[in-house]
Amino acid sequence: MIIILRESATEDQITHVVERVQSLGLQAHLSKGTYRTVIGVIGDEEQIRSAPLAAIPGVAEVVAVQPAFKLASRTAHPEPSVIEVGSGKNVARFGGGHVGMIAGPCAIESAERLDKIAGAIKKAGATVLRGGAYKPRTSPYAFQGMGEDGLKLLREIGDKHGLPVVTEAIDPRHVELVAEWADMIQLGARNMQNFVLLTEVGKTQKPVLMKRGMAATVKDLLMSAEYVLSQGNPNVVLCERGVKGFDNACRNMYDVCAIPQTHELSHLPIIVDPSHATGRPEMIPACALAGVAAGADGVHIEVHNCPEDALSDGPQALLPEQYAELAQQIRKVAEAVGKTI
Repeated sequence: MIIILRESATEDQITHVVERVQSLGLQAHLSKGTYRTVIGVIGDEEQIRSAPLAAIPGVAEVVAVQPAFKLASRTAHPEPSVIEVGSGKNVARFGGGHVGMIAGPCAIESAERLDKIAGAIKKAGATVLRGGAYKPRTSPYAFQGMGEDGLKLLREIGDKHGLPVVTEAIDPRHVELVAEWADMIQLGARNMQNFVLLTEVGKTQKPVLMKRGMAATVKDLLMSAEYVLSQGNPNVVLCERGVKGFDNACRNMYDVCAIPQTHELSHLPIIVDPSHATGRPEMIPACALAGVAAGADGVHIEVHNCPEDALSDGPQALLPEQYAELAQQIRKVAEAVGKTI
């Protein structure tokens, strides 16, 4: 860590800062320039972070040299991580040149409907089936999901079609149950900074799909991933799903540059979710392809065989035949940038 002192800092204040740093068992390296004095601090990282160094008189700024997301950073893990979801022959891979294909309805509605959708996306090339058993809805009167019955249906139909399954956990009390039935646990945008939930999900050791919050920076997303990693669970896949912007032409602002930025900062794979980013099915294909071209390690798309009857987010779902066409295009773009599905 580097302590930058104010131009007006006195010799007594500089001495006090050095003494304070040394009293914490840390090393202080003083460097005086023409206009600024800088003190380099070396020592135990946790001790440095917990010390209120910015409150010392004469200190202008305290700058971390190492990122706060230590376990998620490239420094800790220079090679890109490959996250496997599922087991046996039914394994989907994300990262390290692998592109995972997650698809399915927003909510699990019935066995018959989920079965038809799963069969269609499997044929199209999807590698993971998604479906919400618990739904965090803006309105308390909207469909909240089928709960445990939905989890059992998702597992049954995923196994039938040879697809690993991912579903969202929205409450720490449900984490153990969700982990029992799902191959991968999703943490939605609303819960990206639900730190109790992050910690509980981290303890399961299940692969985690973590969506970026609607007002979160890339570094905020990585700090949330750090909560899961800190529990000894290295299996985190990040997801760019758009952030709130000032233009209401789309549901959210699709931040494609978050893909290369995340790869620069972290070893964790990151996928794109153009369904939630745009909220408009006619824009999903172009945004999905743009994400893969930018280096995304997977694509998450909502698919429904009758969007007008969907109990959740029907207007942003692709029809199975539309998804099949898009999946072929994604495969071509992935191959063009040296990746495989």
